[in-house]
Amino acid sequence: MGVYTEYHPKWYRRHVSTWWWMGKWNYLKFIVRELTSLAVAWTVLLMLMLLNSLREGEGSYRDFLEVMRSPGLIALNLLALLLTLFHSITWFNLAPKALAVRVGGRRVPALMIALPHFLAWIVVSAVMAWLILRR
Repeated sequence: MGVYTEYHPKWYRRHVSTWWWMGKWNYLKFIVRELTSLAVAWTVLLMLMLLNSLREGEGSYRDFLEVMRSPGLIALNLLALLLTLFHSITWFNLAPKALAVRVGGRRVPALMIALPHFLAWIVVSAVMAWLILRR
């Protein structure tokens, strides 16, 4: 008969560094993409503050624009734009891995899944730019 104890023996667990994600580009890209969601959240918050200032009237809107002219916020918003672009591009590149579309028993090529996402993004961006910049 075996000998049994009331506790489980301590398992061997290999030490994993806090910086494990720095070891490979794919890991680093994953962590950076996850962190870029903070830039997306900042952009959403900024848009909500803009809509609120518009709701409160012209004076509030002008005050909002004045605050947004500060060099620190301009730099922060440029950084948020770059991080949001990185987030969007990596998100659309993940679409073929998440959508396993099969036609006639064969998997649709990744480009045929990702390309419509990018084209829709370009079309929506162009329409928005046209609406904002026309005068």
